[in-house]
Amino acid sequence: MRPLTQAFTTTLTLIFSAAAALAAELVMVEQEGCYWCKKWNAEIGDIYPKTEEARRAPLRRVNLRALPDDITFTSRPIYTPTFVLVEDGQELGRLEGYPGADFFWPMLDALLDQHLPPEPLPSAAIEPAADATTPQL
Repeated sequence: MRPLTQAFTTTLTLIFSAAAALAAELVMVEQEGCYWCKKWNAEIGDIYPKTEEARRAPLRRVNLRALPDDITFTSRPIYTPTFVLVEDGQELGRLEGYPGADFFWPMLDALLDQHLPPEPLPSAAIEPAADATTPQL
């Protein structure tokens, strides 16, 4: 029984590791005292986790003065906030600064669409309901 348990555990570990490695994330580079970071937090911060964009690229916050070692940036971020789209530890693209909510969402959508495949529609949105009737012509 032990070899079976070990094989099962190994398989689960590989599956979850692969899923985590393939996941994209939106890294917000910020610093203390940043006016535009505070503005983003007030206008977008509470909403972002509930959005389609967050499903495609969950938010991860990092400090400008303590950048993580697990991300390879194309260049060191200078401005805050800087939003860096990362997949497999590699920067795919970035948005520098926060231009306000009216511009942030379209710019973020363009960044995501340029680098990530679109999120598939839920099957319920594609398939008719089981009790749906076909109109008679």
